Amino acid sequence: MNVGLIAHNAKKKLMQNFCIAYRGILSKNELYATGTTGRLIEEVTNLNVHKYLAGHLGGAQQLCSQIEHNQIDMVIFLRDPHTPSYNEPDIGNVLRLCDTYNIPVATNLATAELLIKALERGDLDWRQYV
Repeated sequence: MNVGLIAHNAKKKLMQNFCIAYRGILSKNELYATGTTGRLIEEVTNLNVHKYLAGHLGGAQQLCSQIEHNQIDMVIFLRDPHTPSYNEPDIGNVLRLCDTYNIPVATNLATAELLIKALERGDLDWRQYV
C-alpha cells in the first residue's frame, strides 16, 4: 500500500513518535511524505520515505497529483487546527481529493491509529482493486 504522510509544524514530533510506534506496520508499505516531514521520519525510524518538496514549496500539490492518479491508498495528515497554515489552500485540496477519490484519511492521532491498525489487518486491501 502507498501511504501519504503530512504533518503541520506543530505536529511533526507527534508524527515522528507515531512512525516510531508503528514502524513495523509502516515498513511493509511504501511511504510518501512532504519534504521536511519525510526527512524527520527517516531520521528517527530508518524507514525509506519517498519525499516530495516541502509542503509550502509544492509538496502538498505533488501528493494531490498522486491521489488524483490513484497512486495513494491512505493519507495520515496530522494537522494543527489552532495555527493557520500559509499553504491552507493546498491542505484543503488534499482533504477534498481524499473525499473525492475515496482515500481513507486521518487528520488526528486517534483516526491515524485506527487506520494504521486497519492497514495491518488488511482492511484496506480493497484499494488494490480500485
